[in-house]
Amino acid sequence: MKILQEKTALITGAARGIGKEIALTMAEQGANIAFTDIAPGPHADALVTELENLGVTARFYVSDASSLSDTENTVQKIIEDFGKIDILVNNAGITRDTLLMRMNEKDWDAVIQVNLKSVFNLTKSVQPYMLKQRSGSIINMSSIVGIGGNIGQANYAASKAGIIGFTKSVAQEIGSRNIRCNAIAPGFIATEMTDKVPAEMRENWLKMIALRRIGSPKDVANIALFLASDLSTYVTGQVIRCDGGMN
Repeated sequence: MKILQEKTALITGAARGIGKEIALTMAEQGANIAFTDIAPGPHADALVTELENLGVTARFYVSDASSLSDTENTVQKIIEDFGKIDILVNNAGITRDTLLMRMNEKDWDAVIQVNLKSVFNLTKSVQPYMLKQRSGSIINMSSIVGIGGNIGQANYAASKAGIIGFTKSVAQEIGSRNIRCNAIAPGFIATEMTDKVPAEMRENWLKMIALRRIGSPKDVANIALFLASDLSTYVTGQVIRCDGGMN
């Protein structure tokens, strides 16, 4: 039997990149998938088809994860369509990288709003349903930048560090109801975002990675699968690094 059979997963920002790979990996293991993104487009439509070809139910919802009211409405629609939400993956995120001396308030606010406030919005909106069913797994996408910081990413680092504190707090609040909350901290993962990194910087990063390779979205998705499944029923409040031994 597939380890997520008859489960329903909600994944934000899943039209491409790591979110897409998480959706596919969970669907391969039997989960029905509800996923969101900020706008409609061919990537989302193609993913619905790809997921349905795996034999699961899949639906895409246009939703602004940084808006609480929009999130509440979307979660209500998903409950009406699927009947429940067993797994929440808070994956939506953006970057606005620049040195602090050049960073404007708009760049700071946008990153905090999308990366951190969205985690509050989704978790708060989904929590009542998980509390009622007395089960659930919440998986928040942090970053190694949230653990160690990075030049030119003060806003991104603050948002991802905030997710870690949020994760640990929520895990303590809802653990007695059999709901788990964990975070994943990816390192250098091959995505459209990291493809824009200059070649010289990529080479320098590789020297800091024990496994001497860039991670793949599948590497992250496999950890999310573990945290979503009953293989991790005694794991909560944790931050799992997926960085190839980066230092």
